[in-house]
Order: sequence, then C-alpha cells, then structure tokens
Amino acid sequence: MTTDIAKYRFNHTMYRVKDPKASLHFYTEVLGMKLLEEHHMDEAKFSLYFVGYEDPQSKGLKRLERQGLLELTHNHGTENDPACAYNTGNGENGGYGHIAITVDDLDAACERFDKLGVKFIKRPTEGRMRHIAFIADPDGYRVEILKNSAV
Repeated sequence: MTTDIAKYRFNHTMYRVKDPKASLHFYTEVLGMKLLEEHHMDEAKFSLYFVGYEDPQSKGLKRLERQGLLELTHNHGTENDPACAYNTGNGENGGYGHIAITVDDLDAACERFDKLGVKFIKRPTEGRMRHIAFIADPDGYRVEILKNSAV
C-alpha cells in the first residue's frame, strides 16, 4: 500500500465554541463565510458547524474535498455555563495563535467591523505593523485581517 503526499490537502481547523449562534453570526455575517454543513449529535451532546468561503474552485465540492475550512464544535450546554471559557492559545503560555483572512480594503473592513461592534485586538493604526489588524471572535479566538494584494 502506498500514499501520494502530493495529494495531501489542509482541510480544516476546529474551534470549540460556547455559543453557536454568536459564533455562526460572527463567521457568516461579519467575516462573510458560508455555513457549508452542520451535524447535530444529540445523544453525544455536541454539534459541528463547518464554515468557509465559496469560490469558483470550491463550487459543488463536498466538505472533505475542500480546503481551508473552519469547524465550529459546540458542546451542548456550554452556552448556559458562565464558567465555560476556552483556551485560545494566546494566554500566558502561548501556543496556538490565529487564523488569517484577507480582505479587499483593510481600512474599509476595519470601519465595517467597528460598526458591527467587533472587538479589536490590534488596529492598523497601532504598533509598527500598519498593514494588519487583529480582531476577536465571540470566544476570543484571534483573526488576523490583511489586505489581499491580488484584488
């Protein structure tokens, strides 16, 4: 048996989310991703939501044929647990950092995020790196925002 590593692809990253409604709103309405698939395992008490961007190359592809998706995993009941908070990897010990999204106009995107009440970690006007912003999703996971130089 052999395997061809030239055919390996990055499919998805998984985040645990406390409130799926808030997270789905953030990723679909704020960042413009599409809810591509969802699964509810009521007996096991969790739900999975797969979000990502549509482009001409991904039209009609099944989830496992796609690349660059985000899996939002909700353990039922966490939305009502005030003690529930997930480790985003950006605390004292570091570790995991962020995902990155490219936009057509960084300043306009940041202005839109402001109007939507999105929490900023870093604005383009702050610090030395003036070409990026960092925002936070409802669970505190960081999202780097960059201008897509191809558009």
